Parts: sequence; C-alpha cells; structure tokens
Amino acid sequence: MIDASPATSFGRDAARAAAAHVAARLGDASPVAALILGSGLGGLADQIEDHIRVPFGEIPGFPSATVAGHAGALIAGTLEGKGVLALAGRFHMYEGHGAALAAFPTRVLHALGARVLIVSNAAGGIRPTLHPGALMLLRDQVNLMFRNPLLGPMPDDEARFPDMSAPYDPQLCALAITVARQRHIALEEGVYCGLLGPSYETPAEVRMLGRLGVDVVGMSTVPEVIVARALGIRVLGISCVTNMACGLTTAPITHAEVIETTARAAERFERLVRGIVARL
Repeated sequence: MIDASPATSFGRDAARAAAAHVAARLGDASPVAALILGSGLGGLADQIEDHIRVPFGEIPGFPSATVAGHAGALIAGTLEGKGVLALAGRFHMYEGHGAALAAFPTRVLHALGARVLIVSNAAGGIRPTLHPGALMLLRDQVNLMFRNPLLGPMPDDEARFPDMSAPYDPQLCALAITVARQRHIALEEGVYCGLLGPSYETPAEVRMLGRLGVDVVGMSTVPEVIVARALGIRVLGISCVTNMACGLTTAPITHAEVIETTARAAERFERLVRGIVARL
C-alpha cells in the first residue's frame, strides 16, 4: 500500500479534521501528555479516570486495529489528576499501512493539544544483559524500516528537516530515571531499532544489529517519533523486553510470548508511567 501525499491524506488538514471530530466528543481535553500503548501494555488505559473512549474505526482516517494486544481506541481522561490522551494500540506498516498513516495518530494527538508524547512498545532484546520482562528507557533510535513518514509536501507547521540529535527528550529521560529510582523500578537504557517486519529477525540480522549498537528491536515507534520531532513534540520512550532475539536463545519466538511477557511487566510499567505523568 502506498500513501498519497501526507500533506493531503495524513497531513495537517486531515489531522485537524480528525481532531475536531474527536474533540466534539471529548470537549476540552487539555492533555499534559499523550500515551501510545504498545502490545500488551494497554492496561494502563483502563486506569484512566472519567474517561471517554473513541474506537479507532470512528476516527476519520483511522483504520481499525488488527493486531492482538491492541484494543484500538483513543481514550481521554485523567491519570494522577492530570489530563491525558491515550492510544490503546497503533498502526504498523507490516499491516499494509504506509509510513504516513503509521505516524498519523501523532499528528492528531498534536492537533488535540498534546505537546509531550510517551511511546511504549514490545521489543526483542539484542543486548545479552537484557532479559525478558525488563523495561528499557529509549535514548536513541535507528530507522531500518527504510521508510520515512515525512516524505512528500510538508505542512507549514512542521520542520522540513527535523533535528534528530535527541529524538528522546533528555529532561523527560531524567524524570523517568528519577521516578524509577523513587519507585524501586529497574530501568535499563539503550537504543531502539525499528524494522519493517512482520517476520522476526534472523540470527545473522541480530548479530548485525548488535554490531550497529542496537539494544532492542521492534516493528513500530520510529515513524511516530520522527513526526513528533517535526512537530516539536517532546518524546519519552519505554520498551518492554519481551524475548531474547533470535540466535541468543534456542527457543522459537511467538507473538503469544510477547503478550505473556508484557502482561508480567505491566504493573511496573504502569507504576512508572503514572509516576512520570504525576510530575509533568
């Protein structure tokens, strides 16, 4: 599937139209942050109070979610007494979507007033010291999807050539580390690599990624972060390590394992994010 121009199909005007449709149901959301909840991590959405839930299929430009572990809804309400927006699920390019659509929800969240974005994902561990169930703070990313959501004409309010020297905001990272220490939550740090998928990596690919300095690998997040930086949104990223990547273990990798591991890590993830939101 090839996207039409992001300036027309999934750009500013489309995002504003989708946001207006959602805002008519939400009222004044005034979010301090928006959350994108990855595979198996959507339980945090159930903790949002006084919430209003809008299924993806009811938002202009949003397809329905198709991946197990993704509820497929936008939720608005309060968390730790702060207004938040949350996407319980996301769109992946391996589902047949283009990069512009994969990142389109970021533009909609920005149009709804979000200026801080907390992204989460399930990822395979490349670094041998990372074990299933670990939480890792993203410090940098590598785009090996070979797609960029900014291709084509750009809206006036987005950077044509966004600076990616710090895709993940240093101050937000420092806050996450402080909260993790205060709440006694082990938090690793490292580099995330986004691949197109949907097949898992081969042992040779895992060895290559390790030599490139990659710590975890997944199939999402990168397009969302690129668009966020083009819009000036501050980003914090957290990966849940769900499995050791192929070649580091003899066990086969399954999506069921991903969901099972994130379920075990969900309580720590939720406490961490709640603590971060409380300090924003």
